[in-house]
Amino acid sequence: MPATIDGPDFVALQVRDVQAAATFCEQHLGLRRAAVSPPGAVVFDTKPTPFAVRGLLPGVDLADTARPGLGVVLWFRTTDAHQLHDQLTTAGVRILTPVVDSPFGPMFSFEGPEGYTLTAHGG
Repeated sequence: MPATIDGPDFVALQVRDVQAAATFCEQHLGLRRAAVSPPGAVVFDTKPTPFAVRGLLPGVDLADTARPGLGVVLWFRTTDAHQLHDQLTTAGVRILTPVVDSPFGPMFSFEGPEGYTLTAHGG
């Protein structure tokens, strides 16, 4: 029988400023740091898949990238998409799409650390 995969087991965004990106995730998204992170990264205690921000890998230069992660869709589940939208708006976070209904509940997209597009849904 051939080997298979179950699905994503870890997600990380490469960023120039790990501490600023981690602060964004903590202050605006309410994420909590995991007990242990490797050097050059901050891992968050997200379920079911761990999420992290990490320094750039060799050969990655985001300075030449207008929109990092272009083509990748990263969704986060929230208890209340409308409330999170309002919180982010009040905090001055750039909202990219308004809240709309989707098969996964209300959803919207916003600009995350260093220009990554993130989507929140639920509630």
